[in-house]
Amino acid sequence: MSFFALGVNHQTASVELREQVAFNPERLKELFATQSHHQYLNDMVVVSTCNRTEVYAMAENADMVLNWLAQTNGIDVKQLSNHVYRYENTDAVSHLMRVASGLDSLMLGEPQILGQVKTALVLAKDAEIVSQNLNQIFEYVFYAAKRVRSETAVGSHAVSMGYSVAQLALQVFSQPNKLTIMVVAAGEMNSLVAKHLAEMGVAKILICNRSIERAEQLAQDIAHRVDVEIIPFTELAENLYRADVISSCTGSLHQVIAYKDVKAALKKRRYKQMLMVDLAVPRDIDPKVESLDGVYLYGVDDLQSVIDENLAQRRQAAVEAEVMVNQLVTQLVTQQKIKDAGSTIQQFREHGEEQRQVELSQALERIQSGEDMKHVMEDFAHRLTQKLLHPTSMLLRQAAQEDDPTHFEWLKENIQDIFGHERKPKNLK
Repeated sequence: MSFFALGVNHQTASVELREQVAFNPERLKELFATQSHHQYLNDMVVVSTCNRTEVYAMAENADMVLNWLAQTNGIDVKQLSNHVYRYENTDAVSHLMRVASGLDSLMLGEPQILGQVKTALVLAKDAEIVSQNLNQIFEYVFYAAKRVRSETAVGSHAVSMGYSVAQLALQVFSQPNKLTIMVVAAGEMNSLVAKHLAEMGVAKILICNRSIERAEQLAQDIAHRVDVEIIPFTELAENLYRADVISSCTGSLHQVIAYKDVKAALKKRRYKQMLMVDLAVPRDIDPKVESLDGVYLYGVDDLQSVIDENLAQRRQAAVEAEVMVNQLVTQLVTQQKIKDAGSTIQQFREHGEEQRQVELSQALERIQSGEDMKHVMEDFAHRLTQKLLHPTSMLLRQAAQEDDPTHFEWLKENIQDIFGHERKPKNLK
């Protein structure tokens, strides 16, 4: 049984194919619950995001995993085979570790993927299709990914607009737990801004959007983390003073935040500083706002230059992260070898104990029947020694018969070292 990683991602397959093999949690729960699933695999975890679908499984061969992925999604196996990547054992662990660390992501160092992999494991464990061995691999990978992210700078620099705004707010204001944020428009970009800031522990988020339904959806998504208030778009100007940070991205053809309104808001705030971020093209905020004392205004170009610089730093940090991943994979493999060796050693010791019990029982019976004790004990020691040394003698004979003498020499040298060590007298104290 081997550990396999098999899947498709943004580098190997088109959006259309990725859509065909994508899973949502509800569908996976149904698949895991059906008996037909167990005809193919019964020890697996499926990671499915917008950029990848991957199956991590303990299986006899990679074809079992490929067939499951193809048949489950009604795709021709040969067609799918042209786009999948396959890794086995050490390579599979390395790939999973790179994925969980954000080194294999479309956006290098993205933090969300680790949580997505954790969720995938929980879903599979709830379905009781994860063995102890597979679970141990994932738990070690989580430990490794946390180390990579904490000990390297691969995830330290903001490389998305939404995350950049959140990081910028932390730079301008030292106490995020006291901040009130306003997002003007609740589209995809500002939704990310709001979610990042909610995770950072801001005090309140004001959502100002033309569509009340869209605003309510975003509010629902973040309400478990932060206090949320929805403001009618028509009341935008009169509520500007309440916000320490304003992120605007409306898609309007005209500016929606005027110079005079910001000036009035500043006065009402007693000139307490404001951070304003304009993510819209055309711009939402009058550029003249930048001239106001106490206002920090950033536009798309400003943030993009920061993102480009940060991405370069992440790429540099990724080199260090890749080295760490290789070291951590080697560490896991070594631990597994030691564990496997321990199991073998335990079996060997149990076998020796069985032989001792058999010979001892026979010797005691002979003594009880009246045989000479010295003769019985000598015979007991001889027979037990012969039985215990027999496996080693067989290995030496077989190794000596091989064409390549390397194995025999290795065995001979190590056995001599062991016996020689045992013969060395203890140091006098």
